[in-house]
Formats: sequence, structure tokens, C-alpha cells
Amino acid sequence: MDRGNCSSLTEFLFLGITTNSGIKRTLFTILLVVYLINILENIGMIILIRMDSQLHTPMYFFLSHLAFCDLCYSTAIGPKMLVDLFAKSKSIPFFGCALQFFIFCIFSDSECLLLAVMAFDRYKAISNTLLYTVNMSRGVCSMLMAGVYLVGVMDALTHTTLTFHLCFCGSNEINHFFCDLPPLYLLSCSDIHVNELVLFTIFGFIELSTISGVLVSYCYIILSVLKIPSVEGRFKAVSTCTSHLTAVAIFQGTMLFMYFRPSSSYSLDQDKMTSLFYTLVIPMLNPLIYSLRNKDVKEALKRLKNKRLY
Repeated sequence: MDRGNCSSLTEFLFLGITTNSGIKRTLFTILLVVYLINILENIGMIILIRMDSQLHTPMYFFLSHLAFCDLCYSTAIGPKMLVDLFAKSKSIPFFGCALQFFIFCIFSDSECLLLAVMAFDRYKAISNTLLYTVNMSRGVCSMLMAGVYLVGVMDALTHTTLTFHLCFCGSNEINHFFCDLPPLYLLSCSDIHVNELVLFTIFGFIELSTISGVLVSYCYIILSVLKIPSVEGRFKAVSTCTSHLTAVAIFQGTMLFMYFRPSSSYSLDQDKMTSLFYTLVIPMLNPLIYSLRNKDVKEALKRLKNKRLY
């Protein structure tokens, strides 16, 4: 479509999570508590890993970046969503919408890839424990993280550029609580087939790479575990992977359900609930998943508590 026929939108209007005023107060309270717990947990995890020298290992290096990604993409959406629950005008500037999606896309993509890197890290830790710190040196870990963030930025730039160059010549009301691709596509009067093709291609590549990386890593992990002679040793090796597998299953399952569908199957009301889950609930769950069954984190918390007491 000719860009000359496009209206020059200066802002979008969110319709929000719900129009039911009766449940807004309850919903606000629940989501505020979830968001505050999310912030405290992830900042606390980052600080704890930085402060405790015994957590200066590759596993916790990646875990601190996982907490950082959770913190960033949930904060890009959470505060605005909470304010909009009671705001009369749920508006967001056109470029503010683009920025919100850009930040969300960078860190959600980075988290997706990071989960695959963490599976590789677990394989290296279990398959060759003695050479683990050599194979996963600080330089190697930093290069892996640089690659993760680079792919996240490139993907975010691609989708943001393509989406916000579409024509929005009708309504500017987004039936959602943040700037996401499916509801934005529904507002566009341009041909979005290229956008959908790019979305499925890039997202499909990222998902396929991530899931394949996780599966291959765990195949090698299983083979390595079977070589461990003692039952106790096998159990200890497997227990270090359960938290990661849980995080992968929750995050990847939600993202596949949300984005790996044609536009004809979108149900925006259903998608809002799914979006709430992966933008606020998953970032809150990850620190719990990695700390409740983790002796190292519990011991680090005890050491930090003892330092404060003495």
C-alpha cells in the first residue's frame, strides 16, 4: 500500500485487560503483588550472585542474566499496564509503542536463546566435571552471552522496523495491554503477509534452534548420567537439571502457543491472559524455580544473612 495513503498516527489507545470495573481493583492488587515479587526476586538474585564469591560459576553467571532478562521485559510492560487499569486514557505515543515492543522483543528472544545456552552449560558440567571451568571459562561465557543479546537486538530491530512501517489508517485502539505484534497486525490496513512470513521464519528459527539445542544437550546429559556408577551421583546430576527443564517447559510452551499460529486463529481475550502469564508470572516463577531446590542459593542466602548479623 502507498505510504501516502496512510494516516499519520501519533498515538495508540490500549483497551486494556478488562472493561469490567468490578474486578479492576482485585486484578490491580494481584498484578501489583506479582510484579513487586518479580522485581524483588530478580534483583535479589542478581545481587546475591554478584556478592557471593561461591556463586561465581558459569551456571550462576547465566542465571544472573536470566534474571536480568526477566526483569527488563516485565518492566517494559508491567508499570504501564498497572497504571492503565485505572487511567481514563490508556494512550501510548507511536514511538513509545515501538520502543516498548523493541525492549520486550530483545529480552524475550534473549531469554529464549539463553535457556538453550544453559542446557549446553549443564551438559558441560555433567559430562566433564574436572574440565568444566576450563571449557566454560569467563571468556567463553561472555562470548555466548554477547551472541545471545546480538541475536535478540537484530530480531527486535527487524520486527520493529517492519511493523511500525505498516499503514495504520483505521482505528488506533489496540485490543491489548501492551504493544504486541498480533493486535498491531489487526489494526493495519497494509498487506501483512511479509510480516507474518518474517515472524514465522525468524521466530521459528529461534524456537527450532533453542528446542533442538536443549534436546541435543539433554540427550548427551542422559548418556553421561548413565555412565555414573553410583545411584547417588546420578540423582545429584539429574537434580541440577530439573529446575532448568521446568523453566524451559513453561517458557517455551507459552511462547509457542502465543506466536506459532496463523492470524486467523487469534483470540485476543485469550491471548491477554496468556500474555499476562509470560510477561509477569513467568519472570516471577523463574527465581523460585531456581532457588527452592537449589542448595547453593540457600547456603548463599544464609551466608549473606550471617554477614549482616555479625
